[in-house]
Amino acid sequence: MKLSNLIISTDLVAEEVVESAVDMVESELRPLLIPEAQHGVRLDRALVELVPEFSRNYLQQLIESGAVTLQGKPVCKPSAKVRAGDAGTIELRPTLQSQAFKPEAMALDVVFEDEFLRVIHKPAGLVVHPAPGNWSGTLLNGLLARDVQAQLLPRAGIVHRLDKDTSGLMVVARTRATMDALVALIAAREVSRQYLALAHKSWQGPATRSIELPIGRDPRNRLRMAAVDLNLHAGKAARTDIALLQNFDQGCFVRCTLYTGRTHQIRVHMASMGHSLVGDVLYGGSPAVGLTRQALHATQLAFVHPMTGVALRFHAPLPDDMRQALALWGLSYNG
Repeated sequence: MKLSNLIISTDLVAEEVVESAVDMVESELRPLLIPEAQHGVRLDRALVELVPEFSRNYLQQLIESGAVTLQGKPVCKPSAKVRAGDAGTIELRPTLQSQAFKPEAMALDVVFEDEFLRVIHKPAGLVVHPAPGNWSGTLLNGLLARDVQAQLLPRAGIVHRLDKDTSGLMVVARTRATMDALVALIAAREVSRQYLALAHKSWQGPATRSIELPIGRDPRNRLRMAAVDLNLHAGKAARTDIALLQNFDQGCFVRCTLYTGRTHQIRVHMASMGHSLVGDVLYGGSPAVGLTRQALHATQLAFVHPMTGVALRFHAPLPDDMRQALALWGLSYNG
């Protein structure tokens, strides 16, 4: 089987296909040295940082198969704790995922850049991270080509994502210290993220609402996320504040502020209110006013620079397709 002949249609089920496709690929014996920062952590977690081009699931399989040695002995439990200074090897067999971590030159709209981080305006249609069905042409590939430092960082410094068809602002780290600090800021909800969205149906009721519904994998369709009952299904707390900007008989234009960053959060919360996003067929929306992608744009990003302490705030104007959609509904947006 040739890798070029594989067609993988979902980012949720591809592991078996990937493994069979690489069975004939030669393995690589890579040296390992556990740094001080990883003293006492699980082996599988340590390997995610040391061998970032492979998924944790795949690394766990390698550990269990005896492919990892430390201090001259095989370690076959992913949960085994490592110690600073432990040295050994891991036998790696390339996967489609690992081969996707390669530089690809592409034009990137960089809004801000210094020695520590950069802020990027991502266009709709650009996948952020390689995944089944999109193993090349992603933002990660572009970052690897633009910045040699990115090759030293897990996920090339990407600390949060936007869906493929969502446009707007993202922050990316350029050093490991910055990456760790940004992850901590996001976890502490100290990064302000605002989105603009165009949704189906006229808005009713209060002009501002705070939606607090836990989000988890949809138990009836693993390709989707859903608002779930945590007593019955796995999920995480999620909050979105939504403010009406303009209203129309057929739809509404809103601003969404994230307090958490769950997968598809705004799309799920808007759909739960009966206002599926225009173009978002996965969550009950449909193409309209010229839009075939979900009408969602990350318009504002604000945080305190984790290395310099300077307060930063960035704004990305509404993209042309959403602006034209508003015009077709007789609405406008002045920013």
